[in-house]
Amino acid sequence: MIGFFPFLLSAFLLGVGLHFLVQVFAKEKPANLPHGSMGWPLCGETLSFLKPHRSNSIGNFLQEHCSRYGRVFKSHLFGCPTVVSCDHELNLFVLQNEEKLFQVSYPKAMHGILGKFSLLIVSGDLHKKLRNIGASFISASKTKPNFLNSVEKMSISMMNSWKGCKEIGFYKEVKKFTLNLMVKHLLSIEPEEPLALKILEDFLTYMKGFVSLPVYLPGTPYASAVKARARLSATVREIIRERKKEKLGVAKGDFLGVILSKGSLSDEETVSIVLDILLGGYETTATLMALIVYFLAHAPTALQKLKQEHYSIRQGKEDGEPLSWEDYQKMDFTCNVIYEAMRCGNVVKFVHRVALQDVKFKGYFIPSGWKILPVFTAAHFDPSLHENPMEFNPWRWTDKATIKKVMPFGGGPRLCPGAELAKVEIAFFLHHLVLNYRWKTMADDFPLAYPYVEFTRGLLLEIEPVENALYARGKNFL
Repeated sequence: MIGFFPFLLSAFLLGVGLHFLVQVFAKEKPANLPHGSMGWPLCGETLSFLKPHRSNSIGNFLQEHCSRYGRVFKSHLFGCPTVVSCDHELNLFVLQNEEKLFQVSYPKAMHGILGKFSLLIVSGDLHKKLRNIGASFISASKTKPNFLNSVEKMSISMMNSWKGCKEIGFYKEVKKFTLNLMVKHLLSIEPEEPLALKILEDFLTYMKGFVSLPVYLPGTPYASAVKARARLSATVREIIRERKKEKLGVAKGDFLGVILSKGSLSDEETVSIVLDILLGGYETTATLMALIVYFLAHAPTALQKLKQEHYSIRQGKEDGEPLSWEDYQKMDFTCNVIYEAMRCGNVVKFVHRVALQDVKFKGYFIPSGWKILPVFTAAHFDPSLHENPMEFNPWRWTDKATIKKVMPFGGGPRLCPGAELAKVEIAFFLHHLVLNYRWKTMADDFPLAYPYVEFTRGLLLEIEPVENALYARGKNFL
């Protein structure tokens, strides 16, 4: 299993700390602290909590603990006394009270690889400033014809490259697609440029270090990832230096240009936010695209409905006419498919928070200084919230009340700023995929939560062109 043992070893080391043991086992606990088990000395229950399982399930650990202790329970995870929440209302409460009652609290090892200005780590006014800058560019980009045309051109180019192929490693393909798209619109680097390939290689190394043993020794994935991030930072800094030297400012119209024109961030902050958006736009979007293709392969009725929606959109356009923002707004069922894939596939299983003060909620007591992990997966498969929760059913999103029961893009001040941008990319990609190809997955290829999502065989697809497809009829788009 890819990355399993390094990740568990990483979690084990993060769990080692005598001062936490004193806090957990020696300090008197209030009577209304959630029930639970603190597990083994030193590592607590971290290894069991992180044991891989199908991402479209809650896994044995949560299943057993919820059955024994209820949907909110105490544990000892990542070296800290922890309250684990599988309760949707408590999860929402935690996210909505960011910086008031709770604060982001990721393991220290992640700080070394993300950098001190990462949006995942920073909080307070700095987080608000960095997030607002990123959100403003993303909001403006999603409707621009040049961005929409780039998404469509890259989608068509990728699918043209599959001609004559019987099988493709889809997860690898869409990772290349999303990174090339982000690099182009963040830094104005075209996919065919050597620099784009260099960034892709460094980013792949960088991502491997995310889930590796956090020991900085020559040759280890963690050390390689830290070095890869340093190279990525140097690449972005060099681009910044050239832009300033040539006084290009916002002339290129990309994200970096927007930041430089504002002049409100240091070079280090600029580098960090560029890499953060690359990370979000590359890894999570590609994972969601792969999950959608996987679930559609097992849901023929939903796939047929999706095809009908996109045939209808295409029939209303002239030959060769590109998709537009107005076309995207007609893709209602496509958006339902995207949301349902996030609910069933769980790109993000949980997030890390810490209580800033003693908190009482629904009869539970969360002590100040304790971690709390809102587990989205558990709420996504809660039968009291969703009828037949294990079923991939995009029609459930026809009821708008469903959105209140699911947090596919997080919530509160840390709601994903790129959610709409990702949906547009995926919708345009799906438009050309469902109209031009049919596919099958392998029986032994399915998504696993490590807790990051990975496919056992990289989502290897058997593909074939659709008869009388748009390309086969000689229609030359764009």
